Amino acid sequence: MPEELRIGVIGTGGRGGLATHAHKPEEGVYLKAGADTNEKALSQFKEKYGPDTFVTTDYRKLLEKKDIDAVFITTPDFLHEEHAVAALESGKDVYLEKPMAITVDGCDRILETALLLKRKVCVGHNMRHMGFVRKMKELIDEGRIGEVKAGWCRHFVSYGCDAYFKDWHADRSKSASLLLQKGAHDIDVLHWLCRGFSKRVTAVGGLTVYGRITDRHSPSERGDASWSCENWPPLSQKGLNPVVNVEDISMMLMELDNGVFASYQQCHYTPDAWRNYTIIGTEGRLENFGNSPGETFIRLWNRRYGYNPCGDENHFIPQAAGGHGGADPNIVNEFINYVRDGHKITTSAIAARYSVAAGYYAAQSLRQGSIPYEIPPVSEEIKDYFMRDVIT
Repeated sequence: MPEELRIGVIGTGGRGGLATHAHKPEEGVYLKAGADTNEKALSQFKEKYGPDTFVTTDYRKLLEKKDIDAVFITTPDFLHEEHAVAALESGKDVYLEKPMAITVDGCDRILETALLLKRKVCVGHNMRHMGFVRKMKELIDEGRIGEVKAGWCRHFVSYGCDAYFKDWHADRSKSASLLLQKGAHDIDVLHWLCRGFSKRVTAVGGLTVYGRITDRHSPSERGDASWSCENWPPLSQKGLNPVVNVEDISMMLMELDNGVFASYQQCHYTPDAWRNYTIIGTEGRLENFGNSPGETFIRLWNRRYGYNPCGDENHFIPQAAGGHGGADPNIVNEFINYVRDGHKITTSAIAARYSVAAGYYAAQSLRQGSIPYEIPPVSEEIKDYFMRDVIT
């Protein structure tokens, strides 16, 4: 039996529930400490994991504990850089929720710190563990559509106002943009399926609907980000964040470093909610219809003809247990095996940095008249250090 792995959670509320999948006493893995500024979240954490569980409102006190080996960081995006660097400097390996940070410099600081101290970092790009994405990757890797040349993603976000315009997400000083915050997942998937990273981006977009809503909650109130079918149509929404200056519709173009061209479109006031990826190769194309297991098909076209909405093949994605279609327990298990047993991982910290970089510079582009931006590369030393642990 491998030695025990003792884990702390910085940000026990909200997305901090992800860490539940790591608590496996029968396998020697324990959640031992939690930090949060919300006393109720801390109380619930202590109740769940036992009276001996250490809890604190100051994350630095958690990091001072020598009996904690690794931490989950599931705090708001604008705190990721601070918390991750501090955790690495305290000698702990890190699971960091996506996006890695809200600036490229912030991402690079995290990577440089991990390299210097020889620590491990896993970023929460759980979509790489979703059944429909993995099936598309499998079909591409089998050569079923030939050599990939283009990738498109349309993201319909019916819950956009509820989730992103009633709290800190709406303030670009805390989220940078929704191309970065929300788009980081999709950009990462496009990079993964298309086997490259963005080297040049440009974008258009704007605050076209939610900027017209004048009903805002006070700065002292916590925004109600709960979702309801009754919050419709979009212009009838109430209680938006006092600051709303991120775009509610964005479209970006990406030129990848391997010659592939890609695009990503995101709208936060559609009536439906799903992601649609189209990957085109020299011998066919793939497209997903739906993205929830148990109701999703991957359609493949690899013959020439006119209109055929059903494709030549249909691949059904079966139901899966666990949050985000089984992706949450899978990525947590991958992190545990990575830290404790040295197993390789699917979720690359380098890829996480490039997804932030693409979204960050695309947001700069759309705010600067759609001028193109070059993506600065990481150093070869950093690339070599992190990519040696990644399944390619």
